[in-house]
Amino acid sequence: MASRREAPLMRGGSGSGGQPLSRGSRVAAAVVVGVALGCLCAFFYPEGFFPRASDSAINWPRWADSGACDTSREVANLKSQLLSLERKNAEFRKQINELSMKVQLAGQGKNEVLHKAGLFGTVKALRTNPTVTPDLSINPRLAKILEQVAVKKELIVALANSNVKEMLEMWFTNIKRVGISNYLVVALDDSIENFCKSNDVPVYRRDPDDGIDNIAKTGGNHAVSGLKFRVLREFLQLGYSVLLSDIDIIFFQNPFNYLYRDSDIESMSDGHNNMTAYGFNDVFDEPSMGWARYAHTMRIWVYNSGFFFIRPTIPSIELLDRVAGRLSREPKSWDQAVFNEELFFPSHPGYEGVHASKRTMDIYLFMNSKVLFKTVRKDAHLRQLKPVIVHLNYHPDKSDRLKAVIEFYVNGKQNALEHFPDGSE
Repeated sequence: MASRREAPLMRGGSGSGGQPLSRGSRVAAAVVVGVALGCLCAFFYPEGFFPRASDSAINWPRWADSGACDTSREVANLKSQLLSLERKNAEFRKQINELSMKVQLAGQGKNEVLHKAGLFGTVKALRTNPTVTPDLSINPRLAKILEQVAVKKELIVALANSNVKEMLEMWFTNIKRVGISNYLVVALDDSIENFCKSNDVPVYRRDPDDGIDNIAKTGGNHAVSGLKFRVLREFLQLGYSVLLSDIDIIFFQNPFNYLYRDSDIESMSDGHNNMTAYGFNDVFDEPSMGWARYAHTMRIWVYNSGFFFIRPTIPSIELLDRVAGRLSREPKSWDQAVFNEELFFPSHPGYEGVHASKRTMDIYLFMNSKVLFKTVRKDAHLRQLKPVIVHLNYHPDKSDRLKAVIEFYVNGKQNALEHFPDGSE
């Protein structure tokens, strides 16, 4: 077979007159082209097409240091955000608990199951009702006075007319001695208003009201006492808790340091020992019933309507309304009896009871005069106790006994109470 020969390169252009290049010329041309391409690449890509390993090794530590700093800042920022979220979460939990309580209260009586019961022994019902939203429009003048007098939205309140001026003076003198500043006298006549002002005693005189003013000026002790249930309503509507006090009471300590504030009503008791004050099982015997002759009853001595702490809640206001309403319809009724009936009687056919929570005060701290004269003064250990108050509710000779109680507890006269009988003569 004939061998095929390559066409020789021609010198010059493409014309037919060009001469073929020699082998040496072709090598030289290739070298020139290679050098030219190398120069162009060096000019446009001075660092080369790929990063050098040495450059990567040199640049890496700088990148790592910068990344570590950025990471530390990010971690610190995340921690700060986490703490902020935890605080917000705690606030939300608190709001949820408060809203749950309000929802549960709103759902009472609707047979709604709002929560599952917890483990045995861990379930507790609501004990503290929420307070009402203050309504300052009902009595702006009183609201301004209370803002100046009250401490933490709490104050002592007493009603007084000219018939009790001497005891009223002993009442506020001992309050001042103890250092209590949040107290207010509701003056029922001009004389008491002027008397309080002259002795630098906080005083409030209600706007004219024929229904109240007639009783205030001419009513007896029980009638005047019954007015407090109408007067106190405005205090509660304004959002204030009131420690209602009769004036036959002597203060030896600040009572606000001894309140629990977990109930609508905290009241001193007329009971004279633990059984009568806090309740006991009293067995009634009816022999004609044979085998069933013994009937168990629950008994407790009444709360004293002359000294109780009342919180501004809906059940508290309902209680005041009920007692005031009955006293106006039943003028011969005793305010303390009505107060206890409305507070303790349960709902039954034809009657719906007040759903107010209640707490009995410690009978040796909030002491009635029967406890003092029948028990405490005769017991060496109990004589050493310092009560918060003493209420002369069991004895009519109030002035003399009040002075003796002051001598005993304030001035340390150990025989000041000895010459009084246990009861009244």
